[in-house]
Amino acid sequence: MLETEDLTIRFGGHVAVNAVTCAFAPGTLTAIVGPNGAGKTTYFNLISGQLKATSGRVRLNGRDLSALPPSARTKAGLGRAFQLTNLFPNLSVLENVRLAVQATQGGTQALTLWRIWSDHADWTRRAQDILASVAMQAQQDMPVASLPHGDQRKLEVALLMALDPQVYMFDEPTAGMSHDEAPVILNLIRELKKDKTKIILLVEHKMDVVRELADRIIVLTNGQLVADGEPAEVIASPVVQQAYLGVTKDEETAA
Repeated sequence: MLETEDLTIRFGGHVAVNAVTCAFAPGTLTAIVGPNGAGKTTYFNLISGQLKATSGRVRLNGRDLSALPPSARTKAGLGRAFQLTNLFPNLSVLENVRLAVQATQGGTQALTLWRIWSDHADWTRRAQDILASVAMQAQQDMPVASLPHGDQRKLEVALLMALDPQVYMFDEPTAGMSHDEAPVILNLIRELKKDKTKIILLVEHKMDVVRELADRIIVLTNGQLVADGEPAEVIASPVVQQAYLGVTKDEETAA
């Protein structure tokens, strides 16, 4: 279980996230929606450790992660795609993914020449399998610096998969991708949903994507949690119609 308790951050006199208490269970994809400036990405930043909370707690399986930096939270099981964009631009796509696999599976046993060779082969096979799942086999030998934006986003997901976190955090995963590229990422998220031990959080503006993928929706407005429930119920609620979809009370009454 991932939990936030009274999670709050203030920038001067502005409260960007205001005492958000929420729990996320394995086997559930939760979409986090709200109007621009609602605090969605800031909430993500607080969970992943990119921002330090003014007050409140972040817990994973009962462990308090609130004082940990992003790297330690990743090791604890929180995986966020944009955290992983600190790539090695002059290494190949395959080498980048293999390093992520190695970081997860390296272990601490005594090294021998046989083990070095054997592990390297295993890491390479695992990296190649992950690249196949994101349709990047053809780019595996390309330097990362030469990749177009869409392929960089796919590589972010590949690296996230290599780390095998308990919590997958996607902040607008298809942003900047072409119409042909976006389905690859969405299909990957669908596959990840099949693993009922994982928690998936998704910030997404495209309501058709939210309707299709989400098991649950929470809504942030002005940094506050204002709605939480099943997709059909939340999307139809007055607070979402007015605050997120821009429907006025008069329009709602007329409808």
